[in-house]
Amino acid sequence: MKEKTIHVVSHGPHCFDGAAAAASIARFYDGQKVEAHFPSNKTVGDTLRRLHPAPGEELWITDISWNDDATDDHLRKLIASGVKVHWIDHHKTAMDRLAAGGYQLDFATKIVRDEFSAAKLTYEHLASLGSEVPHRFTAFAPMVESADDNDRWIHAIPGSRDLGLVLRAMPAREGYEAFVAMDDDLGDTPAMATARSQVQNELKRNRNLATDTRVDRKLADMTLTSALCDGYAGEIADEWGKSSPKTVFALFDVRSRAMSFRRSPDFDFDLSRLAEACGGGGHPAASGANILGLPEALGATVAAAVHELGKDHWTG
Repeated sequence: MKEKTIHVVSHGPHCFDGAAAAASIARFYDGQKVEAHFPSNKTVGDTLRRLHPAPGEELWITDISWNDDATDDHLRKLIASGVKVHWIDHHKTAMDRLAAGGYQLDFATKIVRDEFSAAKLTYEHLASLGSEVPHRFTAFAPMVESADDNDRWIHAIPGSRDLGLVLRAMPAREGYEAFVAMDDDLGDTPAMATARSQVQNELKRNRNLATDTRVDRKLADMTLTSALCDGYAGEIADEWGKSSPKTVFALFDVRSRAMSFRRSPDFDFDLSRLAEACGGGGHPAASGANILGLPEALGATVAAAVHELGKDHWTG
């Protein structure tokens, strides 16, 4: 008999919340075959459409959503064939699309609300399914709390923010694999310890990059601050927000090649709507998008300068 597979698609590849949600599922189904995938918001539809679970298998989609009819159609066919599809998300963009009539599918589980992170929503749902759950699952509860604390920018649990940085410094999937492999004490695996030692040096280099490329623009009664960063957009915005009131930070992350939007603590500006207008999504206080045309705009700027400087040469 073919071994049953639990398929997981969760936000990634370097997302603390997405990795913790997927690891919660893997530890809940301890001993079973779990295949996890970690697409970005841009590639989630392609990832889901490439998956073809067998009838009777399960597909868990956590901390991420899609917005195209082709993916809806694919999931609808999977459900009709006997695949149990579970969807758990906490992003405002997903909630808004759902409220507008999207995602009309016969999910086995559908939890889309924002009082907790996706990892905590996933963990609590799994914990509610029965009294007999693996010890490796229950032992993971403190890590889920840290993921919730970090993802919702509460930062009341010591070390949660640092752990988020450690996961972002690790190669894709390695954070998830470390979470699955962790002992009950949830101490750093060797891979995590190596990444932790790299973070401080990267943070210093990143602060220098952001400071050197910072540009402030006044827009009516607010300020738009843009800069380059290298994987630490939230940390830069958090530092700058302490001295920059009523500011939206638009940070281009050269690592992910995406825009990260943040805001100063005093500014009630819905960044999820800004990101959605740019083709992305997220939360009111933190969101992101892959803005099309940025490489072309760079080339066009340089081309215009080359053309202007070369006029005499070409016409001489």
